[in-house]
Amino acid sequence: MQYAFPLLAVLFWSANTVVNKMTVGVIFPAEVGFYRWVFAGVLFTPFILRPVLRNWANIRPHLFRIFVLGVLGMAIYQSLAYFAAPKTSATNMGIILSLMPMMSLGMAIVALGQRLTMGAIFGAVCSFLGVLLVVSHGDLRTLLHQGINMGDAMMLIATLAYALYSTLLKYWQMEIPALQLLYLQILVAIVVLFPLFWFSEKAGLNSANLPLVLFACVFASIAAPLAWMRAIRSLGPSRTAVFFNLMPVLTIIIAALVLSERLALYHALGGGLTLFGVVLSERWTRPLRKQTEAV
Repeated sequence: MQYAFPLLAVLFWSANTVVNKMTVGVIFPAEVGFYRWVFAGVLFTPFILRPVLRNWANIRPHLFRIFVLGVLGMAIYQSLAYFAAPKTSATNMGIILSLMPMMSLGMAIVALGQRLTMGAIFGAVCSFLGVLLVVSHGDLRTLLHQGINMGDAMMLIATLAYALYSTLLKYWQMEIPALQLLYLQILVAIVVLFPLFWFSEKAGLNSANLPLVLFACVFASIAAPLAWMRAIRSLGPSRTAVFFNLMPVLTIIIAALVLSERLALYHALGGGLTLFGVVLSERWTRPLRKQTEAV
């Protein structure tokens, strides 16, 4: 059951990637990034505001940490992708996103003292190779011709931000209910993103873009972060992060169903290798180095 949480989170984010593509031309990136959190805040407030106020004495000492988490996980990660998509290729985005488990693993080892296992190493490599196979359309040589641009930099910052978010969420271990913690992070995102929204171009909400914004609000802004936070608390940041490598594969499948994009052999091969890496990291728990016994 604990594996259902990271899978659901990645599934919702994958679907939101397709929704992101559907927003092009109907609404500006800054609007989506801001409206999704405003709507989420409106939905949460009637149910969560009173519990938050009653629990304020416990929340107050953690306000700075909550602000950091809100900026990293809500404002930076989930908004930068909207701005990066027009500036970089899907190949580059997939490669950079697939680096997140490795980033999270490194941070968990340094900050949390997590034991490095053989499965974590080889699983991350397998998942990364699987993602490379998918995003390169089965020809790894095409990756040599990709350049570095502003979109790549944005995705790298977004990926690093969420890896740090996952690690800090586990490291700080705040005794705050998950819904209250998410609600407070949503408020942080609204405040942080408001200036960008205010000074950006606006298309306004209409019948063409409102369903897309609502999907991003309910599934990508509420359901996915809740499932991800639950997964981090039960599995840890590095083990949870490995599931993130499924995102490019799931995105391709959803795009094929919704946008009628064609599936190819490299999708199956890359997806299978990615899944194998996830299973390997979970099942092969042998330490990389055996601890020496005291004499």
